Amino acid sequence: MTADDYVEQASEIFVLSDSFIRIRELIDDEASTIDDISEVILLDPALAGTVLKLANSPFFNYPGKIDTISKAVLVLGITEVYNLVIAYFTTEAFKKIDANQDYLDEFWIKSIDCALLMKFLGTSLGIIHAERLFILGLLHNLGELVVHQITKEKQAACDSQDISLLPWMKQQDVLGFTFGECSAGLLREWQLPYSIFAPIRDQDIEDLSQYNAETQLLYVAKRVMSKNQVFKGQELDYSDLLTPEQLALLCIDNNMLTNAVDYCDLERLGLLSILNPSASMLY
Repeated sequence: MTADDYVEQASEIFVLSDSFIRIRELIDDEASTIDDISEVILLDPALAGTVLKLANSPFFNYPGKIDTISKAVLVLGITEVYNLVIAYFTTEAFKKIDANQDYLDEFWIKSIDCALLMKFLGTSLGIIHAERLFILGLLHNLGELVVHQITKEKQAACDSQDISLLPWMKQQDVLGFTFGECSAGLLREWQLPYSIFAPIRDQDIEDLSQYNAETQLLYVAKRVMSKNQVFKGQELDYSDLLTPEQLALLCIDNNMLTNAVDYCDLERLGLLSILNPSASMLY
């Protein structure tokens, strides 16, 4: 099976709701207003509650209280609220997966860690609206869940804690493609923006010099997350997963990476409690 074969099957299993499709249409329509978008979000109380919880969380660090959806759209911006909507509906869509809860909890912990690392690094580098980067980290590995749902034994065969055979390399050996490529295929099928699925598609390309900052940051954040989660307990340095040249492209040093991990440890529980409460019980 190719990545496209998996995406074709997954798109019939993991379906985004009609509310998401309507919100996406409104955001694409230049004639729509903040009130139009807010009204559709309010039709789904669980979505509205999640958006408000995230908007008021330390993740955004907004000094005041955001108590209405229209204020969230006004303060955070349409694009940022759209990313929160994507985060909500993606986690909802994958609740249908046939998988062990412990496995799912660990999956979402890795995804949220990658999201937080993306946000911290983007902020540290002065990237405007760095919060938007979190959606790339959160969705970067959805292809793993797709493969797990359709051919669980192949997903298990892709597991690797061997630093000489990195997980994304083993995925290529076992499947002929990476989980990142499969993730991007599903996001494209869901008609998410190119700015989201392209960096996710390219997250494992070694020569980063020809790619934008989002792709470079995802490459770095994923490997930092892997050092702390996938290879947990092993005595590894960042240099085991990242070259000085790759870090130099973004002017990132080891001190910044250490601070990013500290930020991730501080904020992980808060995001988990909103997006995946069961996983937060592990902490």
